[in-house]
Amino acid sequence: MAEEYKTPEERCAELERLLHEAREEARYYQRITKDTGRRRLREIDQLSRLITERKRAEEALRRSEQKFKDLTEVTTDWVWAVDAQGVYTYASPKIKDLLGYEVSEVVGKTPFDLMPEEEAEKIRKFFNAKVINKEPFYGMENVNRHKNGHLVVLETNGIPILDEKGQLKGYRGIDRVITERKRVEEEKKRLEAQFHRAQKMEAIGTLAAGIAHDFNNLLMGVQGNVSLMLLDIDSSRPHYKKLKDIQRQVQSGAKLTGQLLGYARKGRYEVKPIDLNRLVNEVSETFGRTRKEINIHCELAEDLLAIDADQGQIEQVLLNLFVNAADAMPRGGDLILKTRNTTYEEMRGNPYDLKPGHYVLLTVTDTGIGMDKKTMERIFDPFFTSKELGRGTGLGLASVYGIIKGHDGYIGVDSNKGYGTTFSIYMSASEKAIQESVKTTEDFVKRTGTILVVDDEEVIRKVGHAMLQATGYRALTARDGIEAVEVYRNHRDDIDLVLLDMVMPNMGGGKTYDTLKEINPDIKVLLSSGYSIEGQATEILNRGCNGFIQKPFTIKQLSKKISEILGNG
Repeated sequence: MAEEYKTPEERCAELERLLHEAREEARYYQRITKDTGRRRLREIDQLSRLITERKRAEEALRRSEQKFKDLTEVTTDWVWAVDAQGVYTYASPKIKDLLGYEVSEVVGKTPFDLMPEEEAEKIRKFFNAKVINKEPFYGMENVNRHKNGHLVVLETNGIPILDEKGQLKGYRGIDRVITERKRVEEEKKRLEAQFHRAQKMEAIGTLAAGIAHDFNNLLMGVQGNVSLMLLDIDSSRPHYKKLKDIQRQVQSGAKLTGQLLGYARKGRYEVKPIDLNRLVNEVSETFGRTRKEINIHCELAEDLLAIDADQGQIEQVLLNLFVNAADAMPRGGDLILKTRNTTYEEMRGNPYDLKPGHYVLLTVTDTGIGMDKKTMERIFDPFFTSKELGRGTGLGLASVYGIIKGHDGYIGVDSNKGYGTTFSIYMSASEKAIQESVKTTEDFVKRTGTILVVDDEEVIRKVGHAMLQATGYRALTARDGIEAVEVYRNHRDDIDLVLLDMVMPNMGGGKTYDTLKEINPDIKVLLSSGYSIEGQATEILNRGCNGFIQKPFTIKQLSKKISEILGNG
């Protein structure tokens, strides 16, 4: 069939249509190609940025790790990391300085492997409790054993490491040595406790001294009246023995107040150089005769220095310590007594406020039941006793403490339950030679004269008035210092001596003495007090006062003192 005839115009139109379609198709493919290229370019650009950021992050991580490494190597603390089971995965080189180990010796072990067994068990429980709750811990103190064997106290701080799901991967932390800090803290606590104890002892001592003073005033009334009654009765009378019993009870009461005053460091001291070895031998020998179940061993230094002390007070110290030791050995045992010379330098490790110089050390050791720490903290407290009711006053060791402190000495105790007790007493060595004492008899001296009795207690004024009259004196009385000055002004030429109480209201003994001294510089004054010669009485004596007598006193003691001051003419 012949091809359909088309005119040139028709052919041109056909070609134009085909070209248009070709162009459209070309434009379509061109558009598709351009969009794919742009997308590819965008993807390439994003990938490039990711790679750059990754490189930056890796570099930052590298710098961070280097900085961490630099810090862990220069810090004085030990940085570590452990897994969830507590096994070290990292340890900084500082472990070498702190505990003596190389890093390789620690990684793969646990902290508990570096601790004493008891400490390891305690810290393991603590760590497991923190692991369960994924909790950090701060300021945890723990004891570690150094590679060479000694113990080191560390303070540990740690934070948990969690993965992206919140599961515990381990802990990272830092340890610091606090051994020295702990030592300083313990020393501070010890000093604070010592200070508070000293304050408490001082307060109780003040109370004890006040009680002893008032009790001595009461005993003075009883003692004075008994002395007067005994003057008028002979030993054949039916009440003589009863009066003597009363007098003995008064003396026992005076000994009790003497212990209180000893504790309060207000005891009656007549200080002079004494031979401690001789005193230890004499008192232990006497004590041994009454406690034959106790084996006494004396190890006394032959070249022992003398000490400045009141012999009677030191005898009381020894006797109280011996009795305390015997009570700790109810079935018998050994009592070991040692003396030796020591120095300030040798004592510097002891917890005392030391004064430079030479010292004498006395140790009293028993093999008895010993004491626990709680009991040791209270043994020097007055009225504290571990004995059963009725077997002790609780004043023995309290008076020992007071007497030693009053002599500027030091006393310490060391004991363990079931292993006995040792008391250590340090006394300053004397620079003077020992002088043998001469015993004198207590004579009753009767003579004439006028005595002014000054006391705020009416019973003491009355009994003093009666005792002086019985001795042959004329007695005047005054109830306080103000009245005493007035009476003395009115009877100055008649009064031979003033018996002056030391503690009074309105005007005390010291002020009264000074005022009387202004009136008559040659006045004779005998101080009298329920306290002791220590403290205020010594100050008055140093200003020229003529003598001291401690209540309660007998008529014979009073007569003798007055005779010593006025002379025997």
